[in-house]
Order: sequence, then structure tokens, then C-alpha cells
Amino acid sequence: MEGLNNGDTAWMAMSCALVLFMTPGLAFFYGGLVRDNNIVNTMMMSIISMGLTTITWLVFGFSWSFDEWGAGKGFTYVGFRNLDAVWSGTTMPGLTFAIFQMTFAIIAAAIISGAVVERIRFSAYAIFIVVWVLAVYVPLCHWIWGGGWIAEMGAKDFAGGTVVHISSGTSAFALASLLGERKHRAESFPSNLPFVILGGGILWLGWTGFNGGSAFAANGDCALAIATTYVAAASAMVMWITVERILDGAPTSVGAMSGAVAGLVNITPCAGFVEPLGAIGVGAIGALCCIFAARGLKKLNLVDDSLDCFSLHGVGGFAGAILGGFFDTGDGLIYGSDGMLLVKNLAGAAFGVIYSAAVTAVIFFLMRLVMRMRVSEEQELEGVDLHCHSEVAYGKNENSGKPNAFGEHSQRFKPEEVPAGSAPAPTLLTSTAQTSMAEGGQKATEV
Repeated sequence: MEGLNNGDTAWMAMSCALVLFMTPGLAFFYGGLVRDNNIVNTMMMSIISMGLTTITWLVFGFSWSFDEWGAGKGFTYVGFRNLDAVWSGTTMPGLTFAIFQMTFAIIAAAIISGAVVERIRFSAYAIFIVVWVLAVYVPLCHWIWGGGWIAEMGAKDFAGGTVVHISSGTSAFALASLLGERKHRAESFPSNLPFVILGGGILWLGWTGFNGGSAFAANGDCALAIATTYVAAASAMVMWITVERILDGAPTSVGAMSGAVAGLVNITPCAGFVEPLGAIGVGAIGALCCIFAARGLKKLNLVDDSLDCFSLHGVGGFAGAILGGFFDTGDGLIYGSDGMLLVKNLAGAAFGVIYSAAVTAVIFFLMRLVMRMRVSEEQELEGVDLHCHSEVAYGKNENSGKPNAFGEHSQRFKPEEVPAGSAPAPTLLTSTAQTSMAEGGQKATEV
């Protein structure tokens, strides 16, 4: 394959794996922040994006993002066809480029769930993210990375500040405001802090490929992006827990990992354009924007953004775009530029906010015409896991009398043969399920 570089291709394949791994990381991060009877549902809303968005991207998403637009155009790469050559402007196969971009779309769709967990129907959410990828993510991706008007305007988005974070964070906030607040909002507290720490750590690891891979080669730009990514995350983490210590009296694990994620989001638009010292400023200032946005929105109490999705991703992505206008080594104000990059980044980010919110509202109202968007009040109060997935995160649900998935589905295993007339001895695989099903009955409802 002419123009192919094996080293760059190997690095990009690794980056695909790292970014894909971020979605299970997000599932752990989100799952630990909800009530224990909603953990499965919350994690599933991240994991299902790996299935649905992959198929969506294969069929239309990639082609509509990176092909030309116009009458009869946009279908060159449908089904990942015509990708057997080196992708233009890179030294990797077109198919590797398509898969790398697919992992970005997967986690962008998954991020949205953070604002609406514990109350949205799983089937409604699944349909929503498919439509959202095509109607929100794909156009923004085309306009910024596919040679569209935002890129031509001169706005810079190195790894997805607008394409991924502003789009998903803003859409999440719009969807949460339209869906309404949780019935049990006052009683919702994190149920598994180790999950939060694990998930945040996986996200930090995966961001190596997220930002480093966006250089599209194993080169100096890649090294710079990885360095600034790590520095910004560290800076933001320290800033977040410092604010917590001053205002609340104690630094928390949730605060530490939220700060790290905020810094990772902040640096994403400009990871390859700033110096490591500049990344300290991007992370610290961006973290301040995110933490005070989260606290301010909670104080206003207007929208129930369950896991501060907008504050971390929407505000974080926007802050990163603006801070890039200051710290960019080529066109930033700190380095003596005329400020035009700041204006262009601001315009691109602002359009991302408006477009994402408006289209999300349209999708929501169209879906509401044909289906119910929220779970019933009873299901919401009791916990979504059992009702939507017939599973619970931690063993048997004592209130329902229904076994977990292990006990329920393990009835396919038969106990050993026993002499006629003798009762079979109960086993771990059979006794719980049989007893519970006899007493409790089937309570699963339509997803």
C-alpha cells in the first residue's frame, strides 16, 4: 500500500483500542455515581453504544462525516467500502482511520447518558443515540474534521472539544431538561466509589489514544499531545480537590476523579497546540470553570443533570476551546497573536452548543410523539435495573424476591442424577432461582 507507514499504523491501531476502552471506563465512572439499584442500567447505557454506534457508523456515519456533501454524494464509504488505500493526509489505511473515528462516536453517544440516568427508558435511549449520531454528531464532525465550514473558518479542534464534548454535553443537558428531574433526586448518592476511581483511571489511560492518536502518527505532535493531556489532568485534579478542601473541608475521591476528567476534557481541543506549561493553565482554569458550573447549576436547581454531564463535558469542552485561543503556541493571545483564533474558536464552540441543543430538542419531541420516554414512577422509585434488565448488580434483590441473572439463567444447568424417589440436593445453580421464582413470580416489564 503506497504511502503506508507500519509504525504509524501500529500506533493508530493501539489508539483505537485505547479509545474504545474508554467507554467501559465511562460505564464504571457513571455506574459508581448512581444508586445501587440503577448500576446495571447506567453501565448498560454506555456499553450499548459500542454496539449501536458501531453499526450506525459502519452503514452511514463515517461516509456522511468524511465524504463530500451534495446531491447524490455522501455514499462513497458506506459499509466501509473504498477504504483499501492510505487515507489522505495520513500514513495509515483508510479502514484504520474509519475505526479510529468510530471509537470517538461511540463514547460521544455514551457520554449523553450521564445526564438522564435513573429515569429514561432504555429502549428510548437506544433509539435516541442512533438518531443523535446521525443528526448531531455526524454534521459537526463533517464541519470540523471533514473539511466543512467550521474548519475553513479557521477554528481549531485537535481531538474533539466541540465534536465530542460540547455536542454530547449540551445534548445531554437539553435532553435532561426536557425529560424532567428524578423522583428520588434527593435520595440519590454514589453507591460505589471504587467504581468511580476505576472508571476515572481507565478514562485517563484511554485519553492517551484519544488525544495522542489524534496526531494520526507516532511523531512529535503525538508526544506533545500525550504530555499535555497528562499534565492538564493532573493540574485539574489538584485544583478540584483544593477547591473542595477550601469550600467543603475535605477533598473527595469523586472530586479527584471529576477534576481529572475535567482536565482531560479541557485539554482535548488544544492538546497538540499548547506547551506542557500551558497545559497546567488549561487544566487548572478549566477545572475552575467546571467545578463552579456544577455547583452553580445545582444551586439554581433548574435542570436535573444527574451526573454533571454538562458541567464536565459541555462547559469543559467550551472552556478548552477558549483557553486554546490564549495558550496556542502559534496563534494564542499569550504568544502575541491578534486574537482571531480566540474569536474563531468561540464562534465554532458557540455554534456547537446551539446546534446540539436545538437538534436534540427536535429529536426528543418527535420521539415523544410515538413512544414513552420515561420509565414509570414505580419503576423509577424501586430502581430501573430489575424492571428493565431483569438483573441486579449485587446478588438477590430482597424486596422483589427475584433472583439475579446468574441464578435465573443458570436453570439451564441440571443437577446430577439422584435415585428415584429422592429429592435432589439444592445447589447454588438451582435452589435460589427455583425458590424465588415460585414465591415471587415474574416482575420484569417491557424495556
